[in-house]
Amino acid sequence: MSMESVIPLVPGLPGGPELIIVLFVLVLLFGANKIPKLARSTGQAMGEFRKGREEIEEELEETAGETVGESSTGSASAADGPDAETETADEKTA
Repeated sequence: MSMESVIPLVPGLPGGPELIIVLFVLVLLFGANKIPKLARSTGQAMGEFRKGREEIEEELEETAGETVGESSTGSASAADGPDAETETADEKTA
């Protein structure tokens, strides 16, 4: 079985001619002056997205840590909740 007869499942990255065509189309659409500005704004947007994602991950980790801490101490304080106060008030009136 030769390598030529094997069909790749995932096509490769665009090569030289494809990249030249893509760059040519970009220059035609946006102009040579706007491409650096477009690349800069895309990079800034990706940075902001990354910061937002990291903040959300940190918040999720904090809340996960808090819920684990509360579950171990939460069971004892749940017995002393509002129902316990009404029981003692009912016992006093009886």
